[in-house]
Amino acid sequence: MIRNPASKPTARKPNMREAILVAAEELFATNGFNAVSVRDIAQAAGANPGSVTYHFKTKDGLLLEIYRRHCGPMNLRRSELLAAAKRVRDLQDRLEAMVRAYVAPAFTSGSDLAGGGARFTRLRAVMSAEGNEVARKIIAQTFDDTSHAFIDAIHDSLPHVPRTDIVWRSHFLLGALYYSLVTPDRVSRLSRGEADGSDAASAIEQLVQATVAAFQAPALDQAAPTRRRPVVSSKT
Repeated sequence: MIRNPASKPTARKPNMREAILVAAEELFATNGFNAVSVRDIAQAAGANPGSVTYHFKTKDGLLLEIYRRHCGPMNLRRSELLAAAKRVRDLQDRLEAMVRAYVAPAFTSGSDLAGGGARFTRLRAVMSAEGNEVARKIIAQTFDDTSHAFIDAIHDSLPHVPRTDIVWRSHFLLGALYYSLVTPDRVSRLSRGEADGSDAASAIEQLVQATVAAFQAPALDQAAPTRRRPVVSSKT
Protein backbone atom coordinates (compact mmCIF):
# COMPACT_ATOMS: atom_id res chain seq x y z
CA MET A 1 0.00 0.00 0.00
CA ILE A 2 1.40 3.36 -1.01
CA ARG A 3 1.70 5.84 1.81
CA ASN A 4 0.76 9.37 0.84
CA PRO A 5 2.53 11.56 3.42
CA ALA A 6 0.65 14.66 2.39
CA SER A 7 -2.84 13.13 2.83
CA LYS A 8 -4.33 16.18 1.15
CA PRO A 9 -7.53 16.44 -0.90
CA THR A 10 -6.92 16.03 -4.60
CA ALA A 11 -8.02 19.54 -5.54
CA ARG A 12 -6.55 20.75 -8.80
CA LYS A 13 -3.42 22.88 -8.29
CA PRO A 14 -2.75 26.11 -10.22
CA ASN A 15 0.76 24.92 -11.18
CA MET A 16 0.17 21.30 -12.09
CA ARG A 17 3.74 20.57 -13.17
CA GLU A 18 5.12 21.76 -9.85
CA ALA A 19 2.44 19.88 -7.91
CA ILE A 20 3.34 16.66 -9.72
CA LEU A 21 7.05 17.14 -8.98
CA VAL A 22 6.44 17.76 -5.29
CA ALA A 23 4.07 14.82 -4.96
CA ALA A 24 6.41 12.45 -6.79
CA GLU A 25 9.42 13.52 -4.75
CA GLU A 26 7.60 12.92 -1.48
CA LEU A 27 6.18 9.58 -2.61
CA PHE A 28 9.53 8.34 -3.95
CA ALA A 29 11.26 9.40 -0.73
CA THR A 30 8.64 7.62 1.38
CA ASN A 31 7.90 4.47 -0.64
CA GLY A 32 10.74 4.07 -3.14
CA PHE A 33 10.65 4.32 -6.91
CA ASN A 34 9.45 0.82 -7.77
CA ALA A 35 6.39 0.86 -5.51
CA VAL A 36 4.99 4.18 -6.76
CA SER A 37 2.83 4.27 -9.87
CA VAL A 38 1.95 7.16 -12.16
CA ARG A 39 -1.59 6.90 -10.84
CA ASP A 40 -0.34 7.27 -7.24
CA ILE A 41 1.55 10.41 -8.19
CA ALA A 42 -1.41 11.87 -10.05
CA GLN A 43 -3.72 11.25 -7.11
CA ALA A 44 -1.34 12.86 -4.62
CA ALA A 45 -0.91 15.88 -6.91
CA GLY A 46 -4.61 16.33 -7.56
CA ALA A 47 -4.06 15.59 -11.23
CA ASN A 48 -5.02 12.93 -13.72
CA PRO A 49 -2.47 10.38 -15.00
CA GLY A 50 -2.49 12.03 -18.40
CA SER A 51 -1.06 15.21 -16.87
CA VAL A 52 1.94 13.27 -15.56
CA THR A 53 2.71 11.76 -18.95
CA TYR A 54 2.07 15.09 -20.68
CA HIS A 55 4.67 16.92 -18.58
CA PHE A 56 7.24 14.15 -18.04
CA LYS A 57 6.50 11.37 -20.59
CA THR A 58 7.34 8.54 -18.18
CA LYS A 59 7.97 7.90 -14.50
CA ASP A 60 11.69 7.69 -15.34
CA GLY A 61 11.51 11.16 -16.87
CA LEU A 62 9.86 12.47 -13.73
CA LEU A 63 12.63 11.08 -11.52
CA LEU A 64 15.25 12.59 -13.82
CA GLU A 65 13.61 16.01 -13.56
CA ILE A 66 13.55 15.76 -9.75
CA TYR A 67 17.28 15.10 -9.74
CA ARG A 68 17.97 17.89 -12.23
CA ARG A 69 16.08 20.54 -10.31
CA HIS A 70 17.98 19.73 -7.12
CA CYS A 71 21.38 18.57 -8.27
CA GLY A 72 22.30 21.46 -10.52
CA PRO A 73 21.98 24.12 -7.79
CA MET A 74 23.34 21.81 -5.07
CA ASN A 75 26.38 20.82 -7.10
CA LEU A 76 26.98 24.46 -7.99
CA ARG A 77 26.86 25.44 -4.32
CA ARG A 78 29.21 22.61 -3.38
CA SER A 79 31.63 23.69 -6.13
CA GLU A 80 31.57 27.30 -4.91
CA LEU A 81 32.25 26.28 -1.32
CA LEU A 82 34.94 23.81 -2.38
CA ALA A 83 36.74 26.46 -4.45
CA ALA A 84 36.79 28.77 -1.42
CA ALA A 85 37.93 25.95 0.86
CA LYS A 86 40.89 25.10 -1.36
CA ARG A 87 42.25 28.61 -0.81
CA VAL A 88 42.51 28.12 2.96
CA ARG A 89 46.20 27.89 3.88
CA ASP A 90 46.06 25.97 7.15
CA LEU A 91 45.73 22.26 6.35
CA GLN A 92 43.40 21.41 9.23
CA ASP A 93 41.12 24.35 8.50
CA ARG A 94 41.22 23.54 4.77
CA LEU A 95 40.16 19.94 5.30
CA GLU A 96 37.32 21.00 7.57
CA ALA A 97 36.19 23.61 5.04
CA MET A 98 36.27 21.09 2.18
CA VAL A 99 34.25 18.50 4.08
CA ARG A 100 31.80 21.19 5.18
CA ALA A 101 31.48 22.27 1.55
CA TYR A 102 30.22 18.80 0.73
CA VAL A 103 28.03 18.26 3.80
CA ALA A 104 26.34 21.57 4.50
CA PRO A 105 24.29 21.98 1.30
CA ALA A 106 22.49 18.69 1.95
CA PHE A 107 21.12 20.06 5.23
CA THR A 108 19.53 23.14 3.71
CA SER A 109 15.82 23.47 4.26
CA GLY A 110 13.70 21.22 2.06
CA SER A 111 11.96 24.30 0.67
CA ASP A 112 15.25 25.69 -0.63
CA LEU A 113 16.10 24.05 -3.93
CA ALA A 114 19.50 25.72 -3.96
CA GLY A 115 20.58 23.42 -1.17
CA GLY A 116 18.94 20.20 -2.22
CA GLY A 117 16.95 19.75 0.96
CA ALA A 118 16.62 16.99 3.52
CA ARG A 119 13.67 15.48 1.65
CA PHE A 120 15.71 15.08 -1.52
CA THR A 121 18.61 13.54 0.38
CA ARG A 122 16.15 11.11 1.92
CA LEU A 123 14.95 10.28 -1.60
CA ARG A 124 18.55 9.72 -2.71
CA ALA A 125 19.12 7.36 0.20
CA VAL A 126 16.01 5.37 -0.67
CA MET A 127 16.98 5.23 -4.35
CA SER A 128 20.47 3.99 -3.49
CA ALA A 129 19.15 1.32 -1.15
CA GLU A 130 16.55 0.19 -3.67
CA GLY A 131 19.19 -0.45 -6.33
CA ASN A 132 17.00 0.69 -9.22
CA GLU A 133 18.98 0.79 -12.47
CA VAL A 134 17.29 3.97 -13.68
CA ALA A 135 18.15 5.77 -10.44
CA ARG A 136 21.70 4.41 -10.50
CA LYS A 137 22.35 5.92 -13.93
CA ILE A 138 20.82 9.26 -12.94
CA ILE A 139 22.91 9.38 -9.76
CA ALA A 140 26.12 8.67 -11.69
CA GLN A 141 25.35 11.31 -14.32
CA THR A 142 24.53 14.02 -11.82
CA PHE A 143 26.97 13.43 -8.96
CA ASP A 144 30.14 11.73 -10.23
CA ASP A 145 31.81 14.93 -11.48
CA THR A 146 31.26 16.70 -8.15
CA SER A 147 32.39 13.63 -6.23
CA HIS A 148 35.60 13.38 -8.25
CA ALA A 149 36.34 17.06 -7.61
CA PHE A 150 35.84 16.57 -3.88
CA ILE A 151 37.98 13.42 -3.74
CA ASP A 152 40.76 15.05 -5.79
CA ALA A 153 40.79 18.10 -3.52
CA ILE A 154 41.12 15.94 -0.41
CA HIS A 155 43.87 13.89 -2.06
CA ASP A 156 45.79 17.05 -3.02
CA SER A 157 45.77 18.04 0.66
CA LEU A 158 46.65 14.54 1.89
CA PRO A 159 48.95 13.18 -0.85
CA HIS A 160 50.39 10.53 1.50
CA VAL A 161 46.96 8.85 1.66
CA PRO A 162 46.20 6.77 -1.46
CA ARG A 163 43.30 8.06 -3.51
CA THR A 164 41.56 4.70 -3.16
CA ASP A 165 41.51 5.13 0.62
CA ILE A 166 40.01 8.59 0.20
CA VAL A 167 37.37 7.14 -2.11
CA TRP A 168 36.41 4.61 0.56
CA ARG A 169 36.28 7.26 3.28
CA SER A 170 34.21 9.61 1.14
CA HIS A 171 31.90 6.67 0.49
CA PHE A 172 31.46 6.24 4.23
CA LEU A 173 30.78 9.98 4.54
CA LEU A 174 27.96 9.69 2.04
CA GLY A 175 26.42 6.83 3.99
CA ALA A 176 26.66 8.80 7.23
CA LEU A 177 25.14 11.83 5.53
CA TYR A 178 22.19 9.82 4.26
CA TYR A 179 21.61 8.14 7.61
CA SER A 180 21.84 11.39 9.56
CA LEU A 181 19.14 12.94 7.40
CA VAL A 182 16.88 9.91 7.19
CA THR A 183 16.90 8.82 10.86
CA PRO A 184 17.71 11.84 13.07
CA ASP A 185 15.44 10.43 15.78
CA ARG A 186 17.97 7.66 16.46
CA VAL A 187 20.48 10.20 17.79
CA SER A 188 17.86 11.71 20.07
CA ARG A 189 16.79 8.29 21.31
CA LEU A 190 20.23 6.79 21.95
CA SER A 191 21.50 9.96 23.62
CA ARG A 192 18.44 9.79 25.91
CA GLY A 193 17.44 13.24 24.79
CA GLU A 194 20.78 14.90 25.47
CA ALA A 195 21.35 15.43 21.73
CA ASP A 196 18.84 16.59 19.15
CA GLY A 197 19.25 14.56 15.98
CA SER A 198 17.25 17.11 14.02
CA ASP A 199 19.66 19.93 14.92
CA ALA A 200 21.24 20.50 11.50
CA ALA A 201 24.09 22.67 12.78
CA SER A 202 25.18 20.03 15.30
CA ALA A 203 24.83 17.24 12.74
CA ILE A 204 27.01 19.13 10.25
CA GLU A 205 29.77 19.75 12.78
CA GLN A 206 29.71 16.16 14.05
CA LEU A 207 29.96 14.86 10.48
CA VAL A 208 32.72 17.30 9.59
CA GLN A 209 34.88 16.47 12.61
CA ALA A 210 34.41 12.70 12.27
CA THR A 211 35.12 12.76 8.54
CA VAL A 212 38.22 14.93 8.84
CA ALA A 213 39.59 12.51 11.43
CA ALA A 214 38.84 9.62 9.10
CA PHE A 215 40.59 11.26 6.16
CA GLN A 216 43.64 11.98 8.31
CA ALA A 217 43.90 8.41 9.57
CA PRO A 218 46.93 6.45 8.33
CA ALA A 219 46.61 4.82 4.96
CA LEU A 220 45.42 1.24 5.11
CA ASP A 221 48.82 -0.10 4.05
CA GLN A 222 50.48 2.08 6.69
CA ALA A 223 48.28 0.99 9.56
CA ALA A 224 49.84 -0.83 12.48
CA PRO A 225 50.06 -4.58 11.82
CA THR A 226 47.52 -6.77 13.53
CA ARG A 227 48.83 -8.13 16.77
CA ARG A 228 49.59 -11.78 16.60
CA ARG A 229 48.20 -14.06 19.21
CA PRO A 230 50.91 -15.59 21.39
CA VAL A 231 51.67 -19.16 20.60
CA VAL A 232 50.64 -21.35 23.48
CA SER A 233 52.73 -24.45 23.73
CA SER A 234 50.89 -27.60 24.68
CA LYS A 235 52.41 -29.75 27.34
CA THR A 236 52.68 -33.42 26.62
